[in-house]
Amino acid sequence: MQVLEELFNYREMIFSLVRRDLRGRYKGSVLGFLWTFINPLLQLAVYTVVFSFIMRAGIEKFYLFLFVALVPWLFFGTCLSGGASCIWAQQDMVKKIYFPREVLPLSFTISQFINMLLSFLVIFVVLVFSGVGINLVALLYLPLIMFIEFILALGTVFIVSALTVYFRDFEYILGIIQMAWMYLTPVLYSMDLIPEEYRSIFKLNPMTPIIIAYRDILYYKQIPHLETLLQASILGIIVLIIGFYIFGKLKRNFAEEL
Repeated sequence: MQVLEELFNYREMIFSLVRRDLRGRYKGSVLGFLWTFINPLLQLAVYTVVFSFIMRAGIEKFYLFLFVALVPWLFFGTCLSGGASCIWAQQDMVKKIYFPREVLPLSFTISQFINMLLSFLVIFVVLVFSGVGINLVALLYLPLIMFIEFILALGTVFIVSALTVYFRDFEYILGIIQMAWMYLTPVLYSMDLIPEEYRSIFKLNPMTPIIIAYRDILYYKQIPHLETLLQASILGIIVLIIGFYIFGKLKRNFAEEL
């Protein structure tokens, strides 16, 4: 509770760091903030060509099937890999002034979350113009699954950012972990392709129920199953608690390690 109170007192610092990150992300770039929309579209184009023409997935409107899962994954993947350096990148600030160290992972995650929300504007446009449309009742569950993914991503950033302060090589290992994690998450394929005996293992992946819920809401236009929502919520909360605990234990010596 003390940490939460401190974070509330330092809310202006959090907002300032988020604004700085959003403004500086594409500073000096010709297209600037448009890269927020271009990046997922380019990845969508590559995966669509590969899985529609070369390695045929056999899924109707595969580009939509992929897109509604790819954007949420890009948010989580960026938090997993980019979040590792959010403490290290601000080492001068950490060494010189006092503030709740949780401010840095929190502001980084919020910044990436806003970036995902902007990318969702493209998803809604594609859904409308593709003729698939939107189920407004199912859409009511979208903020819930977004919040669940946010707390999962925040817990993940707590873990990777704290560990990277002590083990610099961890930042580079995360690139491999991110790639493997993506292929172990049903982003590029349907859960139906996984043999029945292995599905329980895949469901231990906290991103699996989240991706399934996004796809239920936006691609299948149906309300996510209660089991999916409960599983996503429980796994997200567990990761957040573990991340908060690890970060709290390791943050005491950040200044000495940086």
